[in-house]
Amino acid sequence: MQPANPTDVHAGYFQLADELALDYQLIEPPGDDQLHTDDSSPLFGLLGELQLLEHESQHLLRQIGERDRVLAACLKTFSKRIDLLGQGLSMQLSVNMGKPVAVTLSEVGLTFSTDQPLAVGQWLSLRLLLSEASGLATIAQIADCARDSTSGRCTVQVSFHHGNEAQRQLLARYIVQKQAQDIRAAKHNERTST
Repeated sequence: MQPANPTDVHAGYFQLADELALDYQLIEPPGDDQLHTDDSSPLFGLLGELQLLEHESQHLLRQIGERDRVLAACLKTFSKRIDLLGQGLSMQLSVNMGKPVAVTLSEVGLTFSTDQPLAVGQWLSLRLLLSEASGLATIAQIADCARDSTSGRCTVQVSFHHGNEAQRQLLARYIVQKQAQDIRAAKHNERTST
């Protein structure tokens, strides 16, 4: 895959066009030992942890289901209840963040548009609402900012600097799941249109 421009943060990674609620704040550059998530967004951290725990428990739930179907059914009910709490939290966060915006997302970066130009090299505290029960708070560095002469808006590319591998895995799973969902929707539309 050839990058669209020399600073394409997504080069070599699968890119997903999506609409996500996001917000950001400019922050001071972190020190070498401070590439961690922004602790001012604990709710997003909780959503990410819920998603990670859900993923990690799936194989355990399958093993339990093979031995004890009643216990597995009970645990699935508890899991659904926790998912509902996560969805409620996510709904509240989405109200606070505003309308979703068009983005291009990969495991390593994000492209979005904004009214104000941002200087290349600046650091952001970034919050993304990935789905109805999953959020991500991370820090990112601006890799490129270009003004569109037609709309007057600026297209900003940022490079993620995740605090841990779990954040990258959360993004990777979201991208794969969203891609599969888009493929299923396209196949369904193809079948219904013929």
